[in-house]
Amino acid sequence: MTTPALFKTLFLLTAGLLGLTACKPKAAAPAASSPTAEAPAASTGPRKIAVIISTLNNPWFVVLAETARDEAKRLGYEVTIFDSQNDPAKEASSFENVIASGYSAVLFNCTDANGSIASVRKAKAANIPVFCMDREINANDAAVSQVLSDNYSGCVTLGQNFVKQVGETGQYVELLGLVGDNNTWNRSKGFHSVVDRYPGLKMVAQQNADFDRSKALEVLESILQAHPDIDAVFCGNDAMAMGAYQALLAAGKAAKVKVFGFDGADDVVKAIADGKIAATGMQFPKLMAKTAATSADKYLKGEHSLPQKIPVAVELVTKENVSKFGDYGRAEAASAK
Repeated sequence: MTTPALFKTLFLLTAGLLGLTACKPKAAAPAASSPTAEAPAASTGPRKIAVIISTLNNPWFVVLAETARDEAKRLGYEVTIFDSQNDPAKEASSFENVIASGYSAVLFNCTDANGSIASVRKAKAANIPVFCMDREINANDAAVSQVLSDNYSGCVTLGQNFVKQVGETGQYVELLGLVGDNNTWNRSKGFHSVVDRYPGLKMVAQQNADFDRSKALEVLESILQAHPDIDAVFCGNDAMAMGAYQALLAAGKAAKVKVFGFDGADDVVKAIADGKIAATGMQFPKLMAKTAATSADKYLKGEHSLPQKIPVAVELVTKENVSKFGDYGRAEAASAK
């Protein structure tokens, strides 16, 4: 092929290719701000917080649960209370429900210091933070934080008052709470750290009543048959203290036997004012519940440097200072609402 002919052929091929390119349809450019091109919008409704409580068969825990609920609602969350009824299986079922239902956090009052750890870890694995209140779990890597009364120190003070009111000699009974709850043993140890220094104070019976008023009534009725001449009863919580008082009243011994509780329940505070109960330890359940709810809110808003344990001091309530207390806290706080 001659050179002019070669140039002519190349020219025709190039022109054909350009024509094909011009005829090819252009790809549509993506819409810069088209609503259909955006990711689905996140839900604008309030996030949900669960309050899982050991039992609602005790007014003190009702206050703890309802205060936690009300504070979380005030902070803008939807809240549901789950009652474990002191049953670890029901508690585990509530956690499964919470995890499956997309809750953002759990305010938790456990049934068992060891047995409840697995449920808390399941929630953590599902990115649902847990905040314990009042009752402790025996793990520092499961819950975000634990708001706890200083049970041991509170019962040291209560033990000192026990010796002051009962004297350095006498016979007494101790009613314990739930075996699996650290509060049971911390309170008992704090009390005995004082009372055991006095050889004249004899513990004639020590028995569990599971923090339950009815069980305490039955247990003390049985103990009184074997030990009718006791001088005092130390109870691990106020529900048991009221049950113990009922048993003593039925036996005609209420005026002779001094009863000591722990919690700061409203009926016991009133009973102290009436001279029916000797003393109790005020735990401030409303303060613990509000602190747990506030901690959850801070965490969900990005503040992740919360302390693992947040202690709350316990105050002794006696006939001499009972006017300062009421409504599960200090009377001044109640009147300031």
